[in-house]
Amino acid sequence: MAIDDRPTIAAPDDDPYLWLEEIEGERALDFVDRQSRRTLEVFGGRQFEMDRDTLAAIYDRSDNIPYVTRHGGLVYNLWKDAKNPRGLWRRTTLADFRKAEPDWETLLDIDRLAAEEDKDWLLNWTQPLPGNNPRVIVALSRGGSDAVTLREFDLDTKTFVADGFTLPEAKSGTEWIDADTLLLSSALGEGMATTSGYARTVRLWRRGEPVERAPVLFEVPADRMAANCSVDDTGPTPRMWFIDRIDFFNLNLWLGTEAGPRTKLDLPTDIWLEAHKDWLAVKLRGAWTIAGKTHAPDSVLGISLSAFLAGDRNFTTVFEPGPRRALQGFFWTAGKLVLSVLDELRPQFEICTPSASGWTRERLRGLPEIGVVDVWRLDRREAESNGDLLANVQDPVTPSSLLLIEGVASPAILKQAPKTFSADGLIVTRHEAISVDGERIPYVQTGPAAETGDAPVYMSAYGGFGFAVKPFYSSALGKLWLERGGTTVQANIRGGGEFGTRWHDAGRYAGKRLAHDDFAAVAADLVKRGVTRASRIAAEGGSNGGILITNMLVRYPQRFGALFCTIPLIDMRRYTKLLAGASWIAEYGDPDKPAEWEWLKTYSAYHAATPGHNYPPILIATTRRDDRVHPGHARKMAAKLQAMGYEAHFYEPAAGGHGYGKDNRERAGFIALGYTFLRNKIGWADNAA
Repeated sequence: MAIDDRPTIAAPDDDPYLWLEEIEGERALDFVDRQSRRTLEVFGGRQFEMDRDTLAAIYDRSDNIPYVTRHGGLVYNLWKDAKNPRGLWRRTTLADFRKAEPDWETLLDIDRLAAEEDKDWLLNWTQPLPGNNPRVIVALSRGGSDAVTLREFDLDTKTFVADGFTLPEAKSGTEWIDADTLLLSSALGEGMATTSGYARTVRLWRRGEPVERAPVLFEVPADRMAANCSVDDTGPTPRMWFIDRIDFFNLNLWLGTEAGPRTKLDLPTDIWLEAHKDWLAVKLRGAWTIAGKTHAPDSVLGISLSAFLAGDRNFTTVFEPGPRRALQGFFWTAGKLVLSVLDELRPQFEICTPSASGWTRERLRGLPEIGVVDVWRLDRREAESNGDLLANVQDPVTPSSLLLIEGVASPAILKQAPKTFSADGLIVTRHEAISVDGERIPYVQTGPAAETGDAPVYMSAYGGFGFAVKPFYSSALGKLWLERGGTTVQANIRGGGEFGTRWHDAGRYAGKRLAHDDFAAVAADLVKRGVTRASRIAAEGGSNGGILITNMLVRYPQRFGALFCTIPLIDMRRYTKLLAGASWIAEYGDPDKPAEWEWLKTYSAYHAATPGHNYPPILIATTRRDDRVHPGHARKMAAKLQAMGYEAHFYEPAAGGHGYGKDNRERAGFIALGYTFLRNKIGWADNAA
């Protein structure tokens, strides 16, 4: 007998779909399999297959850029293509990397390993021992999950170390102290996990010692987000930083040794901090008054570490924000602090150098001030860096160029990504919509120059966690949307970090609803400007953006023709009880506190959805191996909407983690299915039946 997945609609707090939170439950998997098959039957025809194969071929191209990081004088890369869908971990010299066809040395074939061990392995991360020592901790993920299995690997023999460091699957991280000692932050073991599912302790793990006997050096309360640590070897002696991650935006810091934490730093909790040699750089979220001076939110302050520990609080202001000028990140390299800034959304980079006589500042030259520019340290570890930088440059119609900046030299092109779609006749323009409270909301539009009033528009945004959305080159959108005559729009709604903390905080907590108003305002502005009409607007959002898309469904259904909601949060009543959900309370609020549930319920679309409205069609897609955002959010929303009689489709592949697939073909299929659905539902005919 078939299982009925359309039960009677119940009151908001009487959830008849809790069984769909059982990730591997028999009844839940029956729902998932039938729903996914049904979606593929409807939208998985010839055009979908052609688009999937076209996109997979683009992702598998041999001339795509192999991004690298340097360690021990060699550059390392994880490469995926059609022959190696899970990936090859490989290395070469920088000199050889400059060549069109580098001579790569394969270290680990993930596809072969997965076949030999009959495991769904992917390489998640690696942690090499400093210097030229060949030992590396390798983190293997099943199907793309955040939880990993740890193994020690030898770069010289290209084999896993017999009786080396190994740890079963858990959310874990490591730092080497020496060749026989690790600092381990792992959720593995009784009482070792926070309510968010991350490590609650830092343990000193010695070679040959069972992990359960490894002494705990540092622990935090279970209701914290996580405990972790880092080893800083840029000073005269190694320093251990122990971190009590209170929530996403707050932390306590201790300096210590392998014996444990010793000195708690007298700093606000809402900071970013980077230490290098005898210098500290601290970025503030809020105003801070110290030593008779008030430092503004989003400032970056610098000070000598030894002077600070001795009681000095006379910080130097290294960076001052503006109303629409905000720091995006910073890092140290070879004694210099590199600041990444957006000024009216234009990328800028400043190099700040401290000395006993003060700080000097200069602009990083030779990089464009339009489009997207990212800069990072080539060397994996600060202590090994000679100051070489990598930069990546792109925009919606110009594929990436990877640049090398050696010392003070001008940027030199290392690699250029291929053009994967025709950009003929396309223009990129910036506009602003006016939201419900009068705030200006920027957005980037890419498409044909002429505004027809009937353009098939793809919209996207994120609006959360202070993350700034940038107008990247997208092969998928280019090939499957722009090249066919469509228009794309990327909105910089509140909740992001485009204009600093004020922009983030305006779209945080109760303000999340306002961020959603911003997105709806952009959709309305496209109609007002004569670009399109509402029924021709398709929108996609994932993760935090899934809250956005489902709120467009229930709050602004008249402004969209179709919606694609991916790996989403949706049920804001139960999100803190599902996987890593408790770690996001600082972004959304705590639904167990009545005052905070009052605002959370205003954008919990799972509870706000009611029958009898004209909701646009929606495809909700997730992955079973997502151990960050629980797949139950997507499953339950699809089931509830279907029970109310709405057109809601559902898709869930078995692997992929908090992403769209474990390899290029799976990722291509996930995206192509979504775009096929969107084009179909806004009445934009596909080229093939």
